[in-house]
Amino acid sequence: MGREHRPPMTISLREPLTLTNSLRFPVQSAASRRDLWIGALWLLVPVVGWLMNMGHRIRVVHRMHRGEAPWPAWGEPLELLEHGAVTFLGMAYYGWPGVGLMALGGWLRSPWLFGVGFAMWLLAVIAIPGYMSHYCRAYDRREIFDPFRALRRVSQGGRAYWKAWSIVVPTMLLSFLGLLGFGVGFLYTSVWFWQCAAFSFATVFTQRFDLDEP
Repeated sequence: MGREHRPPMTISLREPLTLTNSLRFPVQSAASRRDLWIGALWLLVPVVGWLMNMGHRIRVVHRMHRGEAPWPAWGEPLELLEHGAVTFLGMAYYGWPGVGLMALGGWLRSPWLFGVGFAMWLLAVIAIPGYMSHYCRAYDRREIFDPFRALRRVSQGGRAYWKAWSIVVPTMLLSFLGLLGFGVGFLYTSVWFWQCAAFSFATVFTQRFDLDEP
């Protein structure tokens, strides 16, 4: 389906990557706001709720790649859990060498070993968005477990990729205002933040690699 036939959206992955678009993306419709509340309630279920929210974000981007309405997206919960689990395994796969070296450096009281581990962990954090959007396109697990390919895509993302980070970091800090609502509000604002982050990175890689083309 060509882009010209896609259902209209206020903010899509073809819109400019701006702070305003990122902040507004998760709350742009009644359906998206309802999904936010459902996601917040899922966070009351330890671990599983976080994985469900991850799977939900993946489905939203997947549907946008296919030119479909992204919300509501909470159906078929086992599929959401599967997507959340497999992408989390990718995150763990990328991050464990650095975390392991940091733990070893702390145990041995070795600052240089800890520093190397921290640098490796930071590199993993930078690489992870390089596979997320590509996995969303066709749910191909081979997209996940190749850190060198992910880093190459990050490099190809250029300045737009780092612009996404410049939006994601302050948005993350803003989400902590939810703690003022006796902690309960943070359930909502944390889900909102992760959807802002998903939009920001998905916008970069969708436009760079035309992931929404048939």
